[in-house]
Amino acid sequence: MSSRHRAPLESRVYVLAAGEASDVELMPAGDVTDGVVRVGGTIRRPHQPQSLAVAAYLDWLEDAGFDGSPRFLGRDAEGRDVLTFLPGQCAGPVPEAWVRAEELLVSVAQLLRRLHGASAGFLPDGHPFPPRPVRQDPADLVCHLDVTPQNVVVRDGRAAGIVDFDLAGPTTAFKDSFNTAMHWVPLRDPADGWPGWEDADPFRRLRIFADAYGWDAGERRRLPAFGIEATALSYERMEHNARVLGGGWARMWDEGVGGMIRRRGAWLEANAGRLLDALSR
Repeated sequence: MSSRHRAPLESRVYVLAAGEASDVELMPAGDVTDGVVRVGGTIRRPHQPQSLAVAAYLDWLEDAGFDGSPRFLGRDAEGRDVLTFLPGQCAGPVPEAWVRAEELLVSVAQLLRRLHGASAGFLPDGHPFPPRPVRQDPADLVCHLDVTPQNVVVRDGRAAGIVDFDLAGPTTAFKDSFNTAMHWVPLRDPADGWPGWEDADPFRRLRIFADAYGWDAGERRRLPAFGIEATALSYERMEHNARVLGGGWARMWDEGVGGMIRRRGAWLEANAGRLLDALSR
């Protein structure tokens, strides 16, 4: 649907379809967003300060022909955001063995590259994203910034969609792709590894991701230092959000996410040479 035929974001109202109310499922809670439910073929999410900015971004992606993101339909009678439901399988809080498949890793990188291509040109003028805490990223491109295994919809062993755009906002494609690799390789201290992933080779998996996404030679050379700096910023932001916003941010902080972030930074620093070797081999 062309944007010229859409109602303004603020005035879109979604009316419950016949029989929808009888088909309700509570969705897994995210790290910071609770109360998400599936109602028929839709997802209902609590309205948040960034909701209209995200909605404008999703409209843009739809117009760009990107089929891997939900569509914003409006708000329901309870004031919740209503989006289309993307059917498929998502990983659990501890990603299952099937998430390790290298074919899936390739498809995640390729889907992310398509998302970035579709995002080009989007300017969140009418509905700006809330500023990032601590300091701002370079505002080259609006990106998802939370492409975790739990937020990727998988069909037939391939990444088919990306959900939960709550953390979307202006950044760079390299930051978003590094962040995705961080979750999917994963790039972390082995002490924080997931059960069943002990044999996963992060250096091989990083090279697979880099090749599938298409990092150039300069990006590959930058990655270790970039990752160390990004990890330090992530620590500062998580600490700020835990203190100022509370809720799920405070819960994650209390559960030790700060220590995990610092261990990740130390691991990246200790393995910078091996990461560069893997990326340039």
